[in-house]
Amino acid sequence: MQRWKLTVEYDGRPFVGWQRQDNGPSVQQSLEEAVLRLSGETVRVHGSGRTDAGVHALGQVCHFDLEKSFTGLKLRDALNFHLKPAPIAVVEVEPALEGFHARLTSTGRSYVYRIVNRRAPLALDAGRAWHVSKPLNAEAMHEAAQVLVGAHDFTSFRASLCQAKSPLKTLDRLDVERVGDEIRVHAAARSFLHHQVRNMVGTLELVGTGKWTAADLRRALDARDRAKAGPTAPPDGLYFVSARY
Repeated sequence: MQRWKLTVEYDGRPFVGWQRQDNGPSVQQSLEEAVLRLSGETVRVHGSGRTDAGVHALGQVCHFDLEKSFTGLKLRDALNFHLKPAPIAVVEVEPALEGFHARLTSTGRSYVYRIVNRRAPLALDAGRAWHVSKPLNAEAMHEAAQVLVGAHDFTSFRASLCQAKSPLKTLDRLDVERVGDEIRVHAAARSFLHHQVRNMVGTLELVGTGKWTAADLRRALDARDRAKAGPTAPPDGLYFVSARY
């Protein structure tokens, strides 16, 4: 039995999320069915982090165990063949080190959120970025974002259906930068609460438009009340970038 480590990218729009569910296709299900078709084996694919419906991935890490013998290159190419036409690409495949588990041994995860900040509507990036037509001050957003860096109770940025045992998380990075018409919010932590990144971005958008200040963001954090923070940003702009081990 060989454990394989995969790095996967996908367009999240056709899926109900990473996790297999009864209400529609998922990324996990697509990968498991591709493995079944190529090997005849029923496996469980474990991801480093769950992504919601419509959320994308540039470097999702996952693993599964397989009895049939393959080389990494052949397994990668065979998986990509059997994944068609789903918008999923297995970018890398390698034998996992002993004790490796995509979720349990991960020491950190990073995301990027893309906002296209211009008057014109999106043509190429529709469904792959959040379109905000009002001018945003990226510098003010970055300054306010530093309020959230560190160890905090993130109840104000936690979805009501979040299953995490505790709202306490340590945010290692929350940087905001402008690249032309695009604003990118980079977030990194050991783990995140459900909708935490999207709720932080939705709140930072209020800062960017001038409706809120960094002090308002601090009050929202300290309130430990979801109703005191900003709205949830749409899934379109969120990308799982990488997992650290």
